[in-house]
Amino acid sequence: MPSIGIVSPQTMHFAEPLQLQSGASLRDYMLMYETYGTLNADKSNAVLVCHALNASHHVAGYYADNPKNVGWWDNMVGPGKPLDTDKFFVIGVNNLGSCFGSTGPMHINPETGKQYGAAFPVVTVEDWVAAQARLADQLGIAQFAAVMGGSLGGMQALAWSIMHPERLRHCLVIASTPKLSAQNIAFNDVARQAILSDPDYHGGDFYEHSVVPKNGLKVARMIGHITYLSDDDMAEKFGRKLRDIAASGGEYKFGFGIDFEIESYLRYQGDKFAEYFDANTYLLITKALDYFDPARKFDGDLTKTLAATRAKFFLASFTTDWRFSPERSREIVQALLANRREVTYAEIDAPHGHDAFLLEDARYMNMVRAYYEQVWKETTKEQAA
Repeated sequence: MPSIGIVSPQTMHFAEPLQLQSGASLRDYMLMYETYGTLNADKSNAVLVCHALNASHHVAGYYADNPKNVGWWDNMVGPGKPLDTDKFFVIGVNNLGSCFGSTGPMHINPETGKQYGAAFPVVTVEDWVAAQARLADQLGIAQFAAVMGGSLGGMQALAWSIMHPERLRHCLVIASTPKLSAQNIAFNDVARQAILSDPDYHGGDFYEHSVVPKNGLKVARMIGHITYLSDDDMAEKFGRKLRDIAASGGEYKFGFGIDFEIESYLRYQGDKFAEYFDANTYLLITKALDYFDPARKFDGDLTKTLAATRAKFFLASFTTDWRFSPERSREIVQALLANRREVTYAEIDAPHGHDAFLLEDARYMNMVRAYYEQVWKETTKEQAA
């Protein structure tokens, strides 16, 4: 299906300070966002799409000056696609602390006149939701038809249903979790340590030194990327293939360079990531992942945590996703059912690991499409009433 076509990012400035969970506040900040489709007269067809770790507001379409820069969920959002922009008005928002336009460590701190750097306050999933709600207010959207996200975006969607139960009719949580496991936190910390120990990090103020902690970012991305793929997917794509069989004669090099295709692939991904992502942003976002645990206020009881929700829910997980396993989605489903919420759950047998939520899988896409058709029927029915 065709892309939505050329899109343009927008910015919105907020002068009123945003109180953060850490106790700090952020003033004079801006949010970068994009919209697709047309908002109807009663503003009942708006859908918010929340992004994951290294994504942004650029959900779909492409830019006129850079046609190769296609939105990260372009296969999901657009005319005739599962989230159909011929029916819905879709909003993608770049989170605070990011390096893709919204106020973050690379921006000027109004208190000092210098870049925030390491002084940018720690933000949480709940802080992002609070900022998104302010944007919705400015756009005049009192209630979303749906809030949707995958991975870290799914955490935001879940937080929306808890924090603003009356402001969304449907909540789509894909390849996500109600909190990180100890293993997940461990992976995130090792990745952060790679950045923090890079000599070019300079305590987070590397901008002033005109350097980038590329080695740290590269290793952090390599660690993260391993967790996004399944063992089966890695075996099928790379196995134990040598990188250059002709040059090596099919033998090992017996050194610490690149022998295997998987090594070459990971280093390529790490190098590419280090060229465009900000080290301080990586630290902030992974810490937000770690801190997310809405049931903590309810002594770990997820059923009590979700008791105030009012939305209908769609959850999807993937069998080979060992980062956010299906068991974690089932925890959410069980807690919602205990609260007598309407829940649709899809557990997709897909080989691609955590990254499956971004990829083209007919069963997955058809499930999302069918769900949004129901959302649309409800929306048009309410309009007729």
